[in-house]
Amino acid sequence: MTEKISILIVDDEESVRDSLYNWFIEDGYHVECAENAKKALSMLEGRPFDIILADIKMPGMDGMEMHRRIRTLNTDSIVIIMTAFASVDTAVQALKDGAYDYVTKPFDPDDLSHLIRNAATQIALKTENRVLRDQMTSLEEVDDIIGQSEPMMKVLKEVESVAQSSSSVIITGESGTGKELIARAIHANSPRKYFPLISVHCGALTESLLESELFGHEKGAFTGATFNRKGRFEMADGGTIFLDEIGTISAKMQVELLRVLETRSFVRVGGNKEISSDFRVICATNRDLGEMVRNGTFREDLFYRLNVVNIRIPPLRERTEDIPLLVNHFIKKYCTSMSRDTIPIEQAALRQLEEFEFPGNVRELENMIERAIVIGNGREIRLKDLPMGKERQTTQVESLDELEKRHIIQILAKYEWNISRSAKALNVDRVTLYNKIKKYNLTREQKK
Repeated sequence: MTEKISILIVDDEESVRDSLYNWFIEDGYHVECAENAKKALSMLEGRPFDIILADIKMPGMDGMEMHRRIRTLNTDSIVIIMTAFASVDTAVQALKDGAYDYVTKPFDPDDLSHLIRNAATQIALKTENRVLRDQMTSLEEVDDIIGQSEPMMKVLKEVESVAQSSSSVIITGESGTGKELIARAIHANSPRKYFPLISVHCGALTESLLESELFGHEKGAFTGATFNRKGRFEMADGGTIFLDEIGTISAKMQVELLRVLETRSFVRVGGNKEISSDFRVICATNRDLGEMVRNGTFREDLFYRLNVVNIRIPPLRERTEDIPLLVNHFIKKYCTSMSRDTIPIEQAALRQLEEFEFPGNVRELENMIERAIVIGNGREIRLKDLPMGKERQTTQVESLDELEKRHIIQILAKYEWNISRSAKALNVDRVTLYNKIKKYNLTREQKK
């Protein structure tokens, strides 16, 4: 996200400009500077900036006046006022004029970086809302939902039927079947499509982190809580919240989640103010929640609150006629991303894929195609380019954990253990990747 965020620093003190410039460049943002308000306004006429940090005391036009003029430019820029003259009246006036926040000098680099990350998150949500308003998304336009088999057509009909309601949905299926894609399809075809879809991967977070992630927290609620932070339920107001791996949450979180679903209200960690939010809940799990209810590890009342509609995604072995379509889709996807011409797949390789069990389902098939394109001869995908054609000489199938571990090692090696780039390539957040590295005891010395 930081690579797309641009910051304009406006301050008459060169030392302040240099310090902030170096901090934010190191964090990965695009940064430019202006020594006064006049130059800053001239720069804004040429291009927009996502975030503007403006000093309140500058020769000529001050930061407050510059902020008022920025508002007339019809820009979505977030403005943060900076000053060495801490004043409650000034802070209140800045916020009344629409400033995002107010900070005083001298700055703490960690606090300021956290504030900018929060502003960047808000920009991302605004962008998502704008995209949703600009697009009328139909089922056929939802990316990566590929399939014409009878089981998949049944799923798509269920998606179309349930999308128009606000009922809770549980999406079940094995790992790698595409449960999050189905959740996105439901949201994209619902009346809530103009508001955000907020995803939370419950299995990647500890109980305390999940509580803070869902409900938000107040400044000082715990060590490191230096700012107020909105939770995911609050961010999903008007839209949809997608809770992946719902079967992993603790008994305490089950109780708290049940209360939120019943009242549509919650309190931030460390706070006492009741916050209301209008959201729809979609959950996903590869576990048998019914069995978990019977053995006492999942609350029965929460299960029935969530399980208004249940959509089961078939494993790939139950929809083998979709494999050629999926193969062609992934070939086009990865050839395009690698700036290469689309290549064919030889019939022997395609037949092998159609006969394979795919314990990792569509995700495993996608990884196989990406690997084959990377290591192949560049003219076609051959049988020997596929794992079952070369590495899988026996009928023994690797576990899902082993498949995941090998793929993570491959991606980490490809990006020289840059966690941010590796997480982006794997389509997970940094916390999830750190947890996977810890789970598999991965080190730089391990080979693909």
